[in-house]
Amino acid sequence: MGLLLFLTVFQCAINSVNTYSVSNPNVVLLIADDLGIGDLGCYGNRTLRTPNIDRLAKEGVTLTQHIAASPLCTPSRAAFLTGRYPIRSGMAAFSRVGVFLFSASSGGLPSEEITFSKLLKQRGYATALIGKWHLGMNCERNNDFCHHPLSHGFDYFYGLTVTNLRDCKPGQGSVFLKGVQRYLVILIQILGVTVASLAIVHYIGFFKVPFQALGFCLLITCISLAVLIFFFFHFRHLNCFLMRDHQIIQQPLSYENLTQRLTTEAVRFIERNHDAPFLLVLSYLHVHTALYASKNFRGKSKHGLYGDAVEEMDWSERVVSFILLGNRHSIGQILDVLKNYNLSNRSLVYFSSDQGAHIEEISSSGEVHGGCNGIYKGGKSTNWEGGIRVPGLLRWPGVIQAGTYIDDPTSNMDIFPTIVKLAGAQLPHDRIIDGHDLMPLLQGKVIRSKHEFLFHYCNAYLNAVRWHPGNRNEESQPGFLAVPLEISASQSLFHQIKETLSNFCESVWKVFFFTPNFSPEDSSGCYDSHVCFCYGGFVTHHDPPLLFDLSRDPEEKVPLTPETESQFYEILRVIQLAVDNHTRSLQAVPDQLSWNNLLWKPWLQLCCSSMFPFCYCDYDSENILPEVHSG
Repeated sequence: MGLLLFLTVFQCAINSVNTYSVSNPNVVLLIADDLGIGDLGCYGNRTLRTPNIDRLAKEGVTLTQHIAASPLCTPSRAAFLTGRYPIRSGMAAFSRVGVFLFSASSGGLPSEEITFSKLLKQRGYATALIGKWHLGMNCERNNDFCHHPLSHGFDYFYGLTVTNLRDCKPGQGSVFLKGVQRYLVILIQILGVTVASLAIVHYIGFFKVPFQALGFCLLITCISLAVLIFFFFHFRHLNCFLMRDHQIIQQPLSYENLTQRLTTEAVRFIERNHDAPFLLVLSYLHVHTALYASKNFRGKSKHGLYGDAVEEMDWSERVVSFILLGNRHSIGQILDVLKNYNLSNRSLVYFSSDQGAHIEEISSSGEVHGGCNGIYKGGKSTNWEGGIRVPGLLRWPGVIQAGTYIDDPTSNMDIFPTIVKLAGAQLPHDRIIDGHDLMPLLQGKVIRSKHEFLFHYCNAYLNAVRWHPGNRNEESQPGFLAVPLEISASQSLFHQIKETLSNFCESVWKVFFFTPNFSPEDSSGCYDSHVCFCYGGFVTHHDPPLLFDLSRDPEEKVPLTPETESQFYEILRVIQLAVDNHTRSLQAVPDQLSWNNLLWKPWLQLCCSSMFPFCYCDYDSENILPEVHSG
């Protein structure tokens, strides 16, 4: 009897260890930019070489329905850091532009938002963000750094506060030129017609136009045009710079060995903090345009410069992975580091992309600079699967079973509660967290994700909804509030219909309230405008909404109809009630992506030299580096 009791206790102890075998694990989050799910070998690509990313899949868990919270960089990254839909933090735009474009904009991730880096820092973690931020920098002064990574829980920052753009790299074209030219021509035409009209009515004597007033208007117009021309002529110097913490160390940004420099910073951070828990977010500039690759990778892939960039990023993964493994067969420069550290079994590693591949990216010479979204329709800026279904790989030897595939819907918002709980921190109770802890799913303790519904926004507009009837969250569902008495009848009907449809538990339903108008019409993207937009003449609204079953039609080729799906209207009613519940959970917040917050503001502009128009320095290449701060 005593032996039986001992064995029972021993087995329970083993199960407990397997549940969370390491307290306060190191966390390494590797985020690509605009990488398509079809670009990786572990997701079916057979021509791009990604052995080290594929190794993460082989030694960990592959999520096959991992969903970005937004198909655009800024809102997706806000959701990733906070575990909340970007609409909740004001990081979803009501205007056409859905991301930050200028370093001297005043919008950004609000200080009231709680990031996983803040919570892990409170638990004693060393925290670093290396690479792309894209969530704002300043509010009212060019040194208040209210939106800066160091104001959101990171001890150390090395990277770009905005993003990598074609305008940052000479000879790669411009993302602004076509739009600016169009509006500039319209502005000049309006000005010309106005001046001519005023001159005519003055000449024929309808009324007298003071020439001083006309001259003043012309002067203001000329000054405005001069400022606009100056800004775009100096765009590279004003917006494309590299920072260490709060200090600019390279302006404009140099692409020479940039991935190696980012990787070296990641290596050094791990070295400095190997004996204490750390959080490292390595946010690659690859493979957002402007594309680049170092000499050792340029021209080596089968897919031009895009493929070179993917394979260089994979090399970087290898360096970080080897440090974590303590393997002595890596590159010569880090052999000493590899001998000293064996961090693999104490580290959770996650790899993903902020959204799908930008399929409309084509260079001026006609070379494809966008990636592959596999079988999935659409790409970046759309909520077709190609825009939001992204790689999701997690590895933690001894804790997560190697070689596992999970097909249930998961979200990049799930990383927030997952690592917060692993670090022993408390989830915030004063706000809705839309993500769910992934550990029970990753360890096989449950077979269903807690995401019954996922809401897909195009900027601030609810575009589509995903429903997996087999998934239930027995706890309070994020996004679902207590039901007021006056709508309890609707809620009762809601649950009755759901029970009726329980035999569809393997289906993953997805409805679209509107879809983007592709241009050309027979294409799978918005090539004429470079990205798809979310309202007006850029979209087509659907009544009733388009309905797909992704379990049978993952390519979203054939919408279902009442004739082809007997439960068509019941499914739509359930989803509409879920939308109503979700909408009631939203609160009004300041719009961080309003035109006022998006526009360039000269008084917020950072410049590392006293010669403002030139803004030039290169401490990084010259190794005249500022002192490295803690973390």
